[in-house]
Amino acid sequence: MKIIFSEKCLEYSWPGHIERPERIRKALDLLRQYEFLEPEPASQQDLLSVHSREYVDLIKNAKAGSYLDGDTPAPENIYEYALLSAGAALLAAQEKGFSLMRPPGHHAGRNGRALGVATLGFCYFNNIAIAVRKLGKSTLILDIDGHHGNGTQEIFQGDQKVTFISLHRYPTYPGTGLSSQGNCLNFPLSYSAGDSLYLKTLEQALSQVEIANVKVVGISAGFDAHQGDLASLGLTHEGYREIGRKVGALGEASFRRARRRLHRRIRGQRPS
Repeated sequence: MKIIFSEKCLEYSWPGHIERPERIRKALDLLRQYEFLEPEPASQQDLLSVHSREYVDLIKNAKAGSYLDGDTPAPENIYEYALLSAGAALLAAQEKGFSLMRPPGHHAGRNGRALGVATLGFCYFNNIAIAVRKLGKSTLILDIDGHHGNGTQEIFQGDQKVTFISLHRYPTYPGTGLSSQGNCLNFPLSYSAGDSLYLKTLEQALSQVEIANVKVVGISAGFDAHQGDLASLGLTHEGYREIGRKVGALGEASFRRARRRLHRRIRGQRPS
């Protein structure tokens, strides 16, 4: 596995804010065994594939030391850090790797705050949306963050190339994702869900997707659904391992279904 990472994402912080460099440093120490790749910043064209120009300009021109909203500060050079995080997602999609970067992105919609939510949830640009739009392939986005990916849903709502699945805690921020809408499949859970119910729900969610038609699986990999974390759903380390196993099995399942389809087609073409 390739890890997409830049030390630059550790440079910024905000006093007392929960989104801080330590969150990445702890993971970084555990992943040193893997191959690391350095990302390049996303281009403005990449940003404009999912965000409005007005919103991009808002982040670009944000006054250092101010707040964009009650949750989301604007540290110095946040535009450059957000560009690099989006670029890391692009490289992860290209290399089939894992982006270990900050700031996060799944709450950022077309014009910033998405689906009527009051804050950006310390997101700036929607990294996974930018990467998926760049690939332009039939994609399943699986969001396992403890919070609903309201920005990702807003961006891809009605997009025939994308199926969005979110398992998240409800009620909590952002307060969206109570029900499914078209290609956006939402599965709200309570804080006491635990591994068993979560994994059962994940299986239910994946059963609603025609995996054989999916070319790419993208994961919004937040880990705050872990026991005692910010949006806890009572998941354990083993629960996350099982999530990984189920996601990893999707490629094999897709191959088997495609092979069966091909065999049926071949049999149908044989002369009688």
